[in-house]
Amino acid sequence: MSARKIIIDTDPGQDDAVAILLALASPEDLDLLGVTCVAGNVPLELTSKNARIVCEAAGRTDVPVYAGSAAPLARPLITAEHVHGQTGLDGPDLWEPAMPLADGHGVDFIIDTLRSHEPGTVSLCTLGPLTNIAAALSTAPDIIPRVQEIVMMGGAYFEVGNITPAAEFNIYVDPEAAESVFKSGVPVTVMPLDVTHKVLATKPRVEAIRALDTRVGHFTAEMLDFFERFDVEKYGSEGGPLHDPCVIAWLLKPELFSGRHVNVEIETASELTLGMTVADWWGVTNRKPNALFIGDADADGFFTLLTERLARL
Repeated sequence: MSARKIIIDTDPGQDDAVAILLALASPEDLDLLGVTCVAGNVPLELTSKNARIVCEAAGRTDVPVYAGSAAPLARPLITAEHVHGQTGLDGPDLWEPAMPLADGHGVDFIIDTLRSHEPGTVSLCTLGPLTNIAAALSTAPDIIPRVQEIVMMGGAYFEVGNITPAAEFNIYVDPEAAESVFKSGVPVTVMPLDVTHKVLATKPRVEAIRALDTRVGHFTAEMLDFFERFDVEKYGSEGGPLHDPCVIAWLLKPELFSGRHVNVEIETASELTLGMTVADWWGVTNRKPNALFIGDADADGFFTLLTERLARL
């Protein structure tokens, strides 16, 4: 069976970085066609820099990295340096990447790639705000039926919000983009806080990655050392949740996860609940299901997979 073709759309972010590394460590399963960057955790200049640093850390400078949207569709940018640090990748000693950005805009790359491949053969893996994806789908609606699937990290139901009482960060940053994606008709699988908060980078799990004693192992462990401090303090948990790698783990081993096909609507008007993912988990409306909303994960199996794959880099 040939490797599944994917594009990663991202705003690195330590957990984004781990997701990219997991994909790069799995070439027999995933053919990473390119990485498109979006403003989110930190501004675009830094997210597009961080994605190249991660590719260099993995020795995969053959993967093109594109800069995409620098701001949400209709709102000022909100960033998360309070979580990720001023660089977005605080923790390890960083460097100025030698690999250049690929020529062109990330949205154009998404459109051109979907048009140049057979319909239903390219999946979009989104780890940040959905600005680039929404822009691509609205600019070129002919690509909508060509997308195999969108697998996204975003939203919440039982866990409600992490940036406001009602909203998860990725959706909150660009709720209009999220609304358009959920209404596009493209098959969507959602990794919300409900599942990512069960995948905790506890000290023993981080030490197992550090014990790989490789460049990538140390780089990842040092990122997680920094990243977990915010969530441990906020939630009182034993480690920080690894949100974005759940997207890639789902593609590699979907049996680690479980969820429901439900209807998901995005709140775009209320000041109180802006960016809320209104997931009809209990089927109390007549709205048609438009997403597979993941609710649970085998955390031990997830970290076994992650550690084994990172050992390959």
